[in-house]
Amino acid sequence: MALTDTFIRQIKHTGAPAGDKHADGQGLYLLVKAAGKYWRMDYRYAKKRKTLALGVYPAVSLAKARKRRDEARELLADGNDPNQAKREDKQAKTKAAAHTFEVVARTWLAKTAANRAGSTQEKVTTWLENHVFPSIGKMPISAIGPRDVLAVVQKIEARGAIESAHRVKQVCGQIFRYGVSAGLVERDVTADLRGALAVIPKTHYAAITEPKQAGDLMRSIHAYTGHPYAVAALKLSPLVFVRPGELRGAEWSEIDLNAAEWRIPGSKMKMGLDHIIPLSAQAVEILHGIHPLTGHGKYVFPSIRTGERCMSENTINAALRSMGYSKEMMTAHGFRAMARTIMDEVLGERVDLIEHQLAHAVKDPNGRAYNRTAHLPARRDMMQRWANYLDKLRKGADVVPIRAAN
Repeated sequence: MALTDTFIRQIKHTGAPAGDKHADGQGLYLLVKAAGKYWRMDYRYAKKRKTLALGVYPAVSLAKARKRRDEARELLADGNDPNQAKREDKQAKTKAAAHTFEVVARTWLAKTAANRAGSTQEKVTTWLENHVFPSIGKMPISAIGPRDVLAVVQKIEARGAIESAHRVKQVCGQIFRYGVSAGLVERDVTADLRGALAVIPKTHYAAITEPKQAGDLMRSIHAYTGHPYAVAALKLSPLVFVRPGELRGAEWSEIDLNAAEWRIPGSKMKMGLDHIIPLSAQAVEILHGIHPLTGHGKYVFPSIRTGERCMSENTINAALRSMGYSKEMMTAHGFRAMARTIMDEVLGERVDLIEHQLAHAVKDPNGRAYNRTAHLPARRDMMQRWANYLDKLRKGADVVPIRAAN
């Protein structure tokens, strides 16, 4: 006769050393001992009699014990040993508990640190520690779903930091993909969040694009008397017109002063592709000047506080503000627009060469992306003409106004 809840609750141990067995059917029985009541299931596998532990009463009720018995019988029907399946499930849970999102994220941070500038490593770590770990850090990475990540990034988005929300989602995606490669998770769940966040508003960086104003700016830059690191970085900015983060993260190992080239690895570029900056004679002179001060370290423009990190992201903008240029007039990023506009509309340089030097995606007539060395001699000449032109503006030579749009 099948067991009942009342019988199970009231039955007592009789004192039998091996305990008392009370059958429920299909191999399931309740084993009553002095220490408690235990669910067991007897079965045969590979012509051997085996016993499966299904839990302890009352934590496991009669209904739950029967459900576990039925699941075990399904495994047997498929040719699997329920005890082996139970061991594998326990091992998987132990492994999952040991590989929380925070553990995996910190391992990823350490393994990929060489691919990021020191300031970027610090920023990514801060994002994770402040916004991600408090919510999902202690969860096994294999147990995290798209909605868990979405809740994290939506909190950031709600504060109005839309771009940061996107960046944090991107970082989480990289951690999940690392987890996939390490066999800790099946897939990158952030792929399901496409379109879940507001679109990042396009940012228009203030920039000086008129030659006369550019001449005034160049004179102000050369008259600037701040910290030597900031002075050198500020003078180099218009000559190379890279993104501010690329300038700050410049490493001496990337620069060949004899060849007058700066080769930035793709891991540090927005487009993920290696980039070559031909250095004008003026740029080489600036780098030669700063080398005695920072050449012994990693970064061309190290932090004033510690040489282990690169210059602060606010340094160039702060210098521009101290020179009287508000954020509505000129920004560190604005040197790119200044070069793009004047080189095209005043100097008549080839647009494809300018775009390539800006590290924008440029395709050849057959629709193929140029490689990093494409038109390098022509770009080298262009960069020297640009540096010479800036010198003329700074010295007050006659300037050609930008052509009016038709």
